[in-house]
Amino acid sequence: MTMISGRRNSLAADADPSRCPHDRSLETHATCPGEAVAQGRLRTRAPFHLEATVRVLRRPANLVEVWEGERYKRVVATGDDLALVEVENRGTIDSPDVRFFVRGGDPSTATIAGLERTLRKVLGLDLDPEPLQHVVEAERRLRATALALRGMRPPRFADLFEAFANVIPFQQVSLDAGIAIVGRLVERFGRYLEQGGRRFRAFPTAQAIAEARLDALRRCGLSVVKAESLRHVARAIESGELSERGISSMTTSDALRTLDELPGIGPWSASLVLLRGLRRLDVFPPGDVGALRGLSGLMELRPGASLRRSLASFGDRRGYLYFFALGGGLLAKGLIHAAPPSTSARPR
Repeated sequence: MTMISGRRNSLAADADPSRCPHDRSLETHATCPGEAVAQGRLRTRAPFHLEATVRVLRRPANLVEVWEGERYKRVVATGDDLALVEVENRGTIDSPDVRFFVRGGDPSTATIAGLERTLRKVLGLDLDPEPLQHVVEAERRLRATALALRGMRPPRFADLFEAFANVIPFQQVSLDAGIAIVGRLVERFGRYLEQGGRRFRAFPTAQAIAEARLDALRRCGLSVVKAESLRHVARAIESGELSERGISSMTTSDALRTLDELPGIGPWSASLVLLRGLRRLDVFPPGDVGALRGLSGLMELRPGASLRRSLASFGDRRGYLYFFALGGGLLAKGLIHAAPPSTSARPR
């Protein structure tokens, strides 16, 4: 059973001024045994490319979403406890046999069911991959990459606050700067679990950020405006004023308008929260330089050429092109293994 303990971290924070101090006097962590305390099967339609899905979910140097040894690993809160969840595909892309393992804690049947729902949501296991695959294969210039990424699902963050916290720090800064800020937030405001001498971190909760001092958030690298925006969102989520269920019930245009009214949230941030937090595939974040550059390269467009017409041609699935551009870039870097040729003929 997981044992929760605490340790004071003020001395460590004082010793390293580059790290932001935690608001709380205790930083909780858990220690779990190496053996799985629960496991199960995650059924999904073929094809399913687990590696590609996880790679476009996570960013480089991600402290929460881990991909290693052909397994996806993540710490998930189970009430007051923490559990390390691992997912692997013991089958193939065309005949997936997806299994999950829970390490740590003493999870009840209800807790395991909740973990399974989270994994299905994050990895897009309930999506039908055929329409998405068809729409990218139908574009001649994307077909080779589409075949290599066959089975990649558009992932989403585990909850609404995590989506905001993975968008706000990246506003108007470089990718590396945004990654560093999120990493500091995770280190200072998230709990962690230790297994086999390694530390696996959970993403900070909305409650932890809602209770944080602004100066503590700023020392993680956030500007005043971003710190205030992130804390405002955290408090709105904690109070129930802002909820995943509420946003999910809205049309995309209403959801965009609602999010755009939040302090520090503009069209790009609102679109990205909907796309990566709620998997609204009819949204493509406007002006996303990285995604547009990657997509332009895949479509062999001349520098400066507009993608507006191309995006419009994908209709309510244009948001998938955002993930497709990320996947194409990772594929070119060798961080995603290309899917083998399909073992089953599909209509064109």
